[in-house]
Amino acid sequence: MDFSIVNLVESATSVFTLTFSTYLPMATQDPIARTSLHSEVTARLRSLIVESHIKPGERVPELEIGRDMGVSRTPIREALKVLASEGLVELLPLRGAVVKTFSPKDAADMLEVMGMLESFAAQKACKAEQKRIDQVLAMHDKMKTLYAKGKRPEYFELNQKIHDALVDMADNESLTMVHNILSKRMRSLRYSGNSTPDNWRGALEDHELIAQALKQRDVKKIKKAVETHFQNTIQRVVK
Repeated sequence: MDFSIVNLVESATSVFTLTFSTYLPMATQDPIARTSLHSEVTARLRSLIVESHIKPGERVPELEIGRDMGVSRTPIREALKVLASEGLVELLPLRGAVVKTFSPKDAADMLEVMGMLESFAAQKACKAEQKRIDQVLAMHDKMKTLYAKGKRPEYFELNQKIHDALVDMADNESLTMVHNILSKRMRSLRYSGNSTPDNWRGALEDHELIAQALKQRDVKKIKKAVETHFQNTIQRVVK
């Protein structure tokens, strides 16, 4: 073989290796930054919808939101695709993204199914490790503090984490998957359920009964408490 060709190949390989090694750290950082931006924009946009800053049936003002967040329309549109998959918005031709509207029957049907799922999960949770039960009870105590301070958005986020934690304690992957789908679709409706002082206080009282039953590992009590909570939630949400 011509040694000049071998040398040329070896040189080219060395240059490629050096170049690749030199730029590798930068290449690995870019996707992380993009993912971080994507997650942050999605979270903020989701909050705008859940907290009814953009109401059901209204078009999502992409340009205005992008300007307020200091980002282009690209991450906004990427976020809207995620929210569409969660059932929070609809992507319509010529109109763009519109916040999803649920009929009273839609809301009641989804809450009824979620109530059955969480009732089953809560009964399983009573048999979980004490450490996991203690974590949920600690979140409940923190949630009561947020209620006392009138911090509704923070209360709601922790409230959702408690519901998710109870489902996770069932250690049932299929249950968790179905619950996650419905939970994301119901976020704005469940947030609106605590829109009045009486409703918010009633929801906290429901959770207090659930927490007491979990602490006592009382399967019958927690089944009744969760089912009652969702029956009450239907009444609070479906007006």
